[in-house]
Amino acid sequence: MKIGVIIGYHCGVNLADQFQQARDLGLDGCQLNIWDRSLYTDEQACIVRQAAAQTGLEISALWAGWSGPAEWNFTGGPATLGLVPPAYRGIRLQELLAASEFAAKIGVSDMITHVGFLPETPDDPNYNGVVVALRHLASVMKTRGQYFLFETGQETPVTLLRAIQDIGTGNLFVNYDTANLLLYGKANPVDGLKVLGRYVRALHAKDGFYPTDPHELGQEAPIPEGEVDFPAVIASLKALDFRGSIIIECELSGTENDYILKTKEYLERLISEAYGKSAGRGF
Repeated sequence: MKIGVIIGYHCGVNLADQFQQARDLGLDGCQLNIWDRSLYTDEQACIVRQAAAQTGLEISALWAGWSGPAEWNFTGGPATLGLVPPAYRGIRLQELLAASEFAAKIGVSDMITHVGFLPETPDDPNYNGVVVALRHLASVMKTRGQYFLFETGQETPVTLLRAIQDIGTGNLFVNYDTANLLLYGKANPVDGLKVLGRYVRALHAKDGFYPTDPHELGQEAPIPEGEVDFPAVIASLKALDFRGSIIIECELSGTENDYILKTKEYLERLISEAYGKSAGRGF
């Protein structure tokens, strides 16, 4: 089992310093989060590779953002997020193709993003449109030896499973965000693993609560203060023989290195109890 952290990269960030800070916290890997598409250049790829080589921090995945409006709620979200809205699907598909090319340049095989609020009805035109777009993206990625990972949360696990099967390229997996499933009110994260478990290639360790306002997402919480049953999640991952990366994510203001260290120690304890003392370290 491997524990890492999300590192955001944008103009002005000293990536080598960010990578070294992660190493100093005892972490061995990260997901590199990029929303600024102007960074997808050969020069920036060189900077990323040098930072990784200099610090020994391994990049397990590229989390790729996209342009245009984004409303992280239940009212504007379905019309603005991911590849679901037809108005933004074409340009965002091109941006994800560029992200895949950049991932290849930095030697990363896994790419993650939110694809949006996938419709529950399989004959919805927007569902079919996303399937076609993602089939093209995943097919191109397959030629590069890459994997596309869905970030969970905005759709039910059953809908996501259907999309994976309908796209059918064989290189589709899941970045399982434990809190997102709660925040969007789509599933209990322990139960969701019964549906998606065999496709989970990476996991976001994040906590939170179910929504109580039908217009807004549920509230995030520090681990283990929310409703995610992390001992049960880790035990379920053990039953699935999961050997991927667990990435600590927290978007709460004021959370710094102390939280990462505390959460890392908590997760390592759970992993050790489930997997044995040799687990929980290193990419």
